[in-house]
Amino acid sequence: MSTDAREALRRLVATLEEHLEAVATRRGPADAAVDDAYDSVASAFEQYEEALDTEYAETLPLVLDDDFEDGDGDGDLDEELDPHAEEDEDELDDDVEDFDLR
Repeated sequence: MSTDAREALRRLVATLEEHLEAVATRRGPADAAVDDAYDSVASAFEQYEEALDTEYAETLPLVLDDDFEDGDGDGDLDEELDPHAEEDEDELDDDVEDFDLR
């Protein structure tokens, strides 16, 4: 692993540890420290995944929650989903029809 990907991995692990600490010491349901830690993990994850893709053309088997904001305030990620992944809208619609919510 090159230095960039390794450093991105170190940052990701550090942000995960900071997130755990923020959650463990939460001062209430709306603690801003937990939200900040969440955002830091998401950002570090994206940086690590980008480094893996750039250096090794490799991805991770994880997708960020759609609620993660990319910092521009519009509530969506600027990056596309993994280009290696394929999504079949018809298949996704069929899954929703299988659930009986009554």
